[in-house]
Amino acid sequence: MSKKEKEKKQPIPEAETPAPEEKTPEPPKEAPEATPEAPKPDPWEEKYKALYDSHLRLAAEYDNFRKRSRKEQDQSYTNGKSDAILKLLPIYDNLERALNQPTQDAAYKKGVELTMAELVKILTGLGVEIFGSPGDSFDPQLHNAVMHLEDEDRGQNEIVQVFQKGFKLGDKIVRFAMVQVAN
Repeated sequence: MSKKEKEKKQPIPEAETPAPEEKTPEPPKEAPEATPEAPKPDPWEEKYKALYDSHLRLAAEYDNFRKRSRKEQDQSYTNGKSDAILKLLPIYDNLERALNQPTQDAAYKKGVELTMAELVKILTGLGVEIFGSPGDSFDPQLHNAVMHLEDEDRGQNEIVQVFQKGFKLGDKIVRFAMVQVAN
């Protein structure tokens, strides 16, 4: 073994620590006038807070986007459904006119009644509500008044005659009822 290796193996003597001397207590020093020192902001903490705030905003923005997309998806389904129903309404109107015409052929009348009943069944199955009947109260959010009648025997804003029925899908008006209103 070399001399250096021997020195490495030998324990190093620990320095003796001197015994603590007894000190006489010193009178308390008056603190110099304290100047309010603002703690220095930690740049890492500021960066963390900024990133955390950015993350929260991004999460909220994504949540709003998801809700808005879901709402638009639901509305597009309702809009497509109402457009399809709107295209079927001329068939309803023609069947209603055919039912109101006098005819001698009972089989013809029965066929038109069955066809109309089936169409109404399909529409109600799709969630369509048919409104606008004589005697109902006029509501400008549901009815389109095309004629006015002054009649003492009728009530205020009473529907006298219906030219076209109205159709509603949930809260959406597919077609306003075209009516004549009294008083």
